[in-house]
Amino acid sequence: MTADFSATNSSTPPHGHPALAGPVQFGFTSSTAALFEAHPVPGGESPGRVIRVDRNRVLVAGAAEHWHLPYPSHGDVPATGDWVWLGTNAVGEPAVISVLPRQSALSRKRAFEASSEAQVLGANVDVVGVVVPVDRPLTHNRLERTLVAAWDSGATPLVIITKADLADIADDVVGKVILQAAGVDVVTTSAEYVDGLDELLGHVPAGATLVLLGPSGAGKSTLINALAGHRLQEVGPVRAGDGKGRHTTTARELIPLPGGAVLMDTPGVRGFGLFDADDGMGEMFGDLEELFGQCRFADCAHDREPGCAIQGALADGTLEMRRWESYLKLQRELAALNRRHDVAARRAYQREWHQKVVVAGKSQRAAERYGQDAAGDRAGGDGKRGKRKRR
Repeated sequence: MTADFSATNSSTPPHGHPALAGPVQFGFTSSTAALFEAHPVPGGESPGRVIRVDRNRVLVAGAAEHWHLPYPSHGDVPATGDWVWLGTNAVGEPAVISVLPRQSALSRKRAFEASSEAQVLGANVDVVGVVVPVDRPLTHNRLERTLVAAWDSGATPLVIITKADLADIADDVVGKVILQAAGVDVVTTSAEYVDGLDELLGHVPAGATLVLLGPSGAGKSTLINALAGHRLQEVGPVRAGDGKGRHTTTARELIPLPGGAVLMDTPGVRGFGLFDADDGMGEMFGDLEELFGQCRFADCAHDREPGCAIQGALADGTLEMRRWESYLKLQRELAALNRRHDVAARRAYQREWHQKVVVAGKSQRAAERYGQDAAGDRAGGDGKRGKRKRR
């Protein structure tokens, strides 16, 4: 599909151009216009936003039209939510010229375990809504892991409890989530009864982008239909046996909402491998970092050292063992990722591991010699006969 960009925008570089226009219904604001003006590129004619990424093309919204365009020939690969410069290619067809720097990026480690690469789930997101349904057991580690990634994205996390019309269990789930997600706002919703939606939208002003994260069957599609005011997403059944649903959303896509906000739907996320989430860990586990500063020794390993504030908190019950173990598990995951990502760190780890193996081997041989010597002493009676000759 071809289009005449000059119909709505000047073809000259837009730095300082007062008539710069973009897709308002997809979050284009005056601050977005300033971002484009601060990052002009040769051939850039008008602003656009990526509203969906397909296998080898991107669906881009302009000020007045949508285009299904190939990936840009160079530079960053676009992600859903990216702001892009639109222009024309060498043969005069519409094209993505450049991807603007991201103001935020929600990323996770790619699904295959050996990878240390990031998969960008969404760009330029303002609020990350972590969807927690009340009709299945609360998985604490999953919630913490997702909130760590949300904090690290640069966006603001928000926990959205769905299916709250199941009142017999909702209060218990809400209480657990509030304790688990300390420092994060929690909104309780029931799309079935259109309850809590105004409070949810109050966290997402006009022009802001909200992304929903949650497992399949969590009620995201039902919530999206309620927020949009009409049926946009198919709603699938949830299996009675395990509470899981099938994926009714197959691609990340931006959806304009009536109040001017933008919603990004995502397929159900089964796993959320962290990627370089040190900042998010600090936000999510700030209470532990405060305790670290109270330990007697600056290099405390938080194991058996005297004066360890962590062990003290575990002993008096002010820190849950489950939370401490979750922190350690996430730290091990990040350390493993860093080793794969950083060649120098990987080599240092291998040297350390080799040294431990060598020491362990020496200790084992020493133990064997000691056992043989002891056996010889018992056989000799006087401790002189039957001993092995030492080298």
